[in-house]
Amino acid sequence: MRLAVKLLGLLSLAALLGGCGLIVDRRADRREASAMAEFPPEGQILSIDGTRVHAVVAGRGPDLVLIHGAGGNTRDMTFSLAPALTDRYRVIAIDRPGFGYTDPLPDGGTIFEQAALLQKAAAQLGADRPIVMGHSYGGAVALAWAVSRPGTLSALVPVSAASQVWDGGIGPFYKITGSALGGATVVPLITAFASEQQVEDALVGVFAPQPVPEGYSDAFGPGLTLRRVSLRANGEQRVTLKAEIAAMVPLYPQIGIPVEIVHGTADTTVGLEIHARPTARAIPGATLTELPGIGHMTQHVSVPAVTAAIDRAAARAGF
Repeated sequence: MRLAVKLLGLLSLAALLGGCGLIVDRRADRREASAMAEFPPEGQILSIDGTRVHAVVAGRGPDLVLIHGAGGNTRDMTFSLAPALTDRYRVIAIDRPGFGYTDPLPDGGTIFEQAALLQKAAAQLGADRPIVMGHSYGGAVALAWAVSRPGTLSALVPVSAASQVWDGGIGPFYKITGSALGGATVVPLITAFASEQQVEDALVGVFAPQPVPEGYSDAFGPGLTLRRVSLRANGEQRVTLKAEIAAMVPLYPQIGIPVEIVHGTADTTVGLEIHARPTARAIPGATLTELPGIGHMTQHVSVPAVTAAIDRAAARAGF
């Protein structure tokens, strides 16, 4: 009798949790559908080895690939940076795996696997040796492209890029969202219930000490970032990033193309002293442009400095 009562209690608890999970999933479904309806693909969908890849192409001139950072998508690059470049470059902004409208890779995909996918996508678009610019986590992917696929790019522009091993680990948010259990339980709750104010607060934090540009949150599509597939991919990718960078750092001296690094001195997300300065010393001929008082979102708050670095990289590459 006692066993029957215990089993009945466990079944009741399971039913309750299952019911709650169903409610959460339905709410998450509705919010994801709303975000995708409001922010549809801006470009074209390619098929690369069975993976759908979303790319936005605009302008004429030398090929230039723009790679967004953690939690981003092509809209982060097409908001202010790409329009400042399309008069003289053929700009290709690509969603990284799991973000925007690019399929996720298994376990998120290493920076090397992501670089391979983006390089193949660029080649399918006719960009055999593009200039490659990457911001933040996207800068790590750009560097991985340079060290693992030499001969498939002509110049490199890491902007506020994660490029060196740092002390300590990662925050609990990424440990949770990057785990199988957190991905199945916590991530749907975030998708279903994250408020607009929480999103705005996060943007204020990442742009600090500069303000969030007017219209950015409306154009960027934060609801795309809050989808379950993107939250899981972001967590999985961040969990393994440190070890992947550790494997990449010894290869920096082999980079033989023009490299123009741009980094703000007030960047507290990816520190200048930890990342940009030692990377500039390690890559032969690399140039580092330090932007006094500028935080992490350099591609928005210092567009002229970033475009100037791209122009210098292009000139050094012979374009």
